[in-house]
Amino acid sequence: MAVAGAERSRLRLVVLQALVLALFATLFVRLYSLQVVGGDDYRAKAADQSVRDIVVQPQRGLVVDAMGRPLVANRLSWVVSLDRTVLGKLDDTQRRKLVARVADAVELRPRRIEKVLLDCGDAGAETGTCWNGSPFQPVPVATDVDQSVALRLLEQPEDYPGVVVEQQNVRSYPSPFGVNLAHVLGYLSPITEEEFDTAQEKDDRSLHGASVVGRAGVERQYDAWLRGMPGYRRVQVDSMGRVLGDDSEVASTPGDTLVTSIDAKVQSVVEKELARSIRTQRGIVDRVTGRRFVADSGAAVVLDAKTGRVVAAASQPTYDPEVWVDGISSKELSRLYSEKAGTPLLSRVTQGQFAPGSTWKPFMTAAALRNGYSPDSRIACGSGYTVGNRTFKNYESGAYGVIGFDRALEVSCNTFFYAIGHNFWQKFGSDVDDVDARDPLVEGAKEWGFGSETGIDLPGEAPGRIADRAWKRAYYDSQRDYYCEIADKPQGPKTSDFLYRFSREFCIEGYAYRAGDAVNFSIGQGDTMVTPLQLAVGYGALANGGTLWEPRVGKAIVSPEGEVIQKIAPRRAGRVKSTRRQLAYIDSALEGVSRTGTMSWKLVGFPLDQVTVRSKTGSAEVYGKQSTGWVASYTDDYVVVMMISQGGTGSGSVGDSVRAIYETLYGIEGDRVVPRRAAIPGAVPPRALPTFEDDGSILPPVRDGRGGPR
Repeated sequence: MAVAGAERSRLRLVVLQALVLALFATLFVRLYSLQVVGGDDYRAKAADQSVRDIVVQPQRGLVVDAMGRPLVANRLSWVVSLDRTVLGKLDDTQRRKLVARVADAVELRPRRIEKVLLDCGDAGAETGTCWNGSPFQPVPVATDVDQSVALRLLEQPEDYPGVVVEQQNVRSYPSPFGVNLAHVLGYLSPITEEEFDTAQEKDDRSLHGASVVGRAGVERQYDAWLRGMPGYRRVQVDSMGRVLGDDSEVASTPGDTLVTSIDAKVQSVVEKELARSIRTQRGIVDRVTGRRFVADSGAAVVLDAKTGRVVAAASQPTYDPEVWVDGISSKELSRLYSEKAGTPLLSRVTQGQFAPGSTWKPFMTAAALRNGYSPDSRIACGSGYTVGNRTFKNYESGAYGVIGFDRALEVSCNTFFYAIGHNFWQKFGSDVDDVDARDPLVEGAKEWGFGSETGIDLPGEAPGRIADRAWKRAYYDSQRDYYCEIADKPQGPKTSDFLYRFSREFCIEGYAYRAGDAVNFSIGQGDTMVTPLQLAVGYGALANGGTLWEPRVGKAIVSPEGEVIQKIAPRRAGRVKSTRRQLAYIDSALEGVSRTGTMSWKLVGFPLDQVTVRSKTGSAEVYGKQSTGWVASYTDDYVVVMMISQGGTGSGSVGDSVRAIYETLYGIEGDRVVPRRAAIPGAVPPRALPTFEDDGSILPPVRDGRGGPR
């Protein structure tokens, strides 16, 4: 028994020794695998935990005017960011204290910083303040931090773990001659989640989670050129995320420069004149309503008549583009969209839609001359024109006898054009159920580009509206249920007599295009709408002999090295069908408006023999509001259109300002033309581009032998 027990003990010992040897062998093999076979891989992973990639934002491209003056540039700004990887290693108390210290240093509320640190899409995240970038990218929480604050944060890293302080490029607005130009330049905001996902799908490396992109104006239109290509910097960090040093860097590529056709000197005068006219009208009592003019908004645009390029464009009310640089607050954003504030974000030049009033009449003249009328046609200009049981009045009930188109344009006779509109309606469209009935005036308006976008290189352009039979039927179909519901019930205390009566009439025959619609269309009243830019393009075609140009703000794309990458050529949108003789006749009539017609009292002493200005005034009536005042005009070189909503008559509201703009363009002092005083050298828009020097300076275009820019 004793021998058998000893044998079993030795067997157990052998088994135990074998197990121990097997464990050591396994451990050895595993260590060999980790340190020898997979050593390089694990060393790389360990190193990667101590190295972090940081996106280096590229310097966004400049935007300059036609003479090379910077309209949008960049400046260095101290930016404070928080590394959320480090914050995640802190307990709740440590995190709150750190955020509070940072908030106190940069003079923000801790709650605001916490909102910025949230990923867009997370619960509680607010659009415009949340973070949409990489989870490993430090999140900017404060921009334009005072240098003394930035240096203090840098000098005390132990008190601010995970806080990154560096200088970054942000947008700046040099404002040459004090220009605003907000609606043309546009603004930037952080990339959205959808845009980021789309960029990844397309493998677009110019966009990343921390990018800012153009949201309006040329910043949006030419964003792909302006944004540049980001770089990447790898930095070594310790366990608390503190930067120990640089590891490697891929340099960013600056964005390209956009050269525009804007002239800052002209733009400055246009903006100031528009604002002055609005201020002036607000102090004048409207004789019709007995109240001061509201003058709630306005627009002005100057085009190169020969190419359609935009020389200046102003809209009121406007806003300061700087409000977007440091992240706009919800309160400020709401104000920019607020109707009470006048919706400052809305560009009245390209997006404002207004009844054109009598500035419409030259185009109606062109349509009439192509459809049976001639310069020899004579029509009565009485104080009123009766259609059915309604009499449509001439402006201030004036009467000028039997006259031709030229005189009708000079004195802006409504009843003259009423007769033409009524005549075409009786001839082609007296059947109100015929949606497809021919209308020469509608055809003519569309031929001149109205009712369609002009094609300008700015986003969000409105198409205007041609209120023809098809539009009226479509509007009736979309609104019938609403108005019929009001009409089918007894009139309630909250329903006005006008609304109740209108609803009953609309419900029964709101689709009908009647004679009253036709006569209103002939003078630019009723439901037809145009943008100031559309009107300027139409008058540009009158100026240049019939060519409709797509307006252009961009003129060229230039690389950071000063090489022209792409020239943005003017583009013809079409040509009107009017003959040269017909256009010359209208041109002569509009010259008469400036010399003896409705604009003449604003051009007394102006050297019309040296600078021939053709013009048309307009006062569009809007139900429940004061009149919209227009002046549309042109010379051989420029088109100038200005309007004020609820500002009164055209010449009375903006006539002085239109004159002042021409005086700026041509260097006019009193009754003399002084070429050296012209805002643009040579008094015509430059064809050449600015000169980009090797040292980064930008010089005006080279002048030709006649002293003007080539």
